[in-house]
Amino acid sequence: MTNATPTAQLSAAGVSIWLDDLSRERLSSGSLQKLIEEKNVVGVTTNPSIFQAAITSGTDYDGKIAELAAQGASLAETIFEITTTDVADACDLFAPIAAATQGVDGRVSIEVDPRLAWDTEGTIAEAKQLYKKVNKDNVHIKIPATLEGLAAITATLGEGISVNVTLIFSLERYRAVINAFQAGLKLAQENGRDLSTIHSVASFFVSRVDTEIDKRLDALGTAEAKTLKGQAGVANARLAYQVYEELFSTKRWAVLAEAGALPQRPLWASTGVKDPAYPDTLYVTELAAANVVNTMPEKTLDATYDHGVITGDTITGTYTEANNVLAALENLGISYNEIVTLLETEGLDKFVTSWKELLTDVENALTTARKAA
Repeated sequence: MTNATPTAQLSAAGVSIWLDDLSRERLSSGSLQKLIEEKNVVGVTTNPSIFQAAITSGTDYDGKIAELAAQGASLAETIFEITTTDVADACDLFAPIAAATQGVDGRVSIEVDPRLAWDTEGTIAEAKQLYKKVNKDNVHIKIPATLEGLAAITATLGEGISVNVTLIFSLERYRAVINAFQAGLKLAQENGRDLSTIHSVASFFVSRVDTEIDKRLDALGTAEAKTLKGQAGVANARLAYQVYEELFSTKRWAVLAEAGALPQRPLWASTGVKDPAYPDTLYVTELAAANVVNTMPEKTLDATYDHGVITGDTITGTYTEANNVLAALENLGISYNEIVTLLETEGLDKFVTSWKELLTDVENALTTARKAA
């Protein structure tokens, strides 16, 4: 262990390292393969903002868009084709890891249209469509953890489709997500599905909690408020792990596990540090434990590989301290429920905005390609 790189040490501590990014350039240049070989990356997550940045920067997609324009493809068909092709190719790249880990890792996530976040039936339909199009066993269909999304999560899992539940901020919602997951597995069992082939992660967002709460602590400006800065995100995630331990130790879960079901792993998302005053590996080193995923932007991955100090499990046994942090914030008048509700709304708004920008940019590219033809 002492001679291993920090990312290798993190992997040995039970943390699966996934990259929070994907693009045609990463696939074609071999840079993603290099991260697999050198920095212990064993999966990829995408979201509408990632696709918007990938497709609208540079010229990597110009040829494909021109080809689709010549075929008379619509805007929706073009976006669908481009994004699912990247994800399918990434699934092929990670297939050996998926095989070696029985599908636990080597996974690539693709999200349903974020405008469907409040539409249960629309989400279910698109989840099936994405799964059929990508057509890879190691794909995860990403569904936001809105109230409307919970039923869609259950229904999608019931079809035997693996799911990445995204945009979780609150402990209460996380409990509801685990309930939806276990209900989905029960439905899959009733539908005659092999539970051992269904995989899921629950993406619990970290840094955005600190960003919002720190803003309010700065506004208070007291000495007590300053001591609480940069603590809420880690505390919230640690308490999520406590929920994971609790709800995957029940009799209900034992029955599903006996039938071959695998637990839904917690995934730490939004792990890039926003405040330069904090260590750039804060949301990695302080959230290490067995059976979790940390999906990192490349900057955070590089920082972890370069100077991350991995000390093993930094979550188990911290729950009293974490509860004390949230209680202290409530005592200062900072409402946990208000914060997490706001963050879910803002997170969805951000993804919808990115998706709309992507639609506009690709529509313009299609128009240009048609004129040039």
